Parts: sequence; structure tokens; C-alpha cells
Amino acid sequence: MRTAKQILLIVLGALLAVVILQNTAPVRIQFLWFSGQISTVVLLFLTAVGGFAMGVIVALLLKGRGKDSDTASSQKR
Repeated sequence: MRTAKQILLIVLGALLAVVILQNTAPVRIQFLWFSGQISTVVLLFLTAVGGFAMGVIVALLLKGRGKDSDTASSQKR
């Protein structure tokens, strides 16, 4: 099962790299008070990194929540 996850990660990473490298034109962005022009490569990379970071944070928060509830339920017994 672990190798399947690793293969899936490699395939998804390769697909992300292909999409990023094929989109090199500059685009105009506006975020809150910031607006400007940025390369699509940079924008896609930052979006991917941000999404990955959010996924890790949510996973860590959910993992921590599960431990607290397990401890609380075992103390009630």
C-alpha cells in the first residue's frame, strides 16, 4: 500500500510539473490589496505549495483531535 501511495505522489507531482511548465505566460492577479503581474509558473507553484501546506495543517489538526478524544473517552471508563 505504501508503494502505491508513493507512485501516486510521483505521478501527481509529474503532472503538476507538466502543467506548470506549459503555462509560462504572465497573468494579472489581484488579491486583497495586492495587484500585479506574475508569471503563471510562479502562480501555479505558489498555489500548489499553499494547498499542500493547508492539507498538512488540516491533517495534523485532525490527528491531534483524535488523540484528545481517545484520551477523554478512556478516562471516562
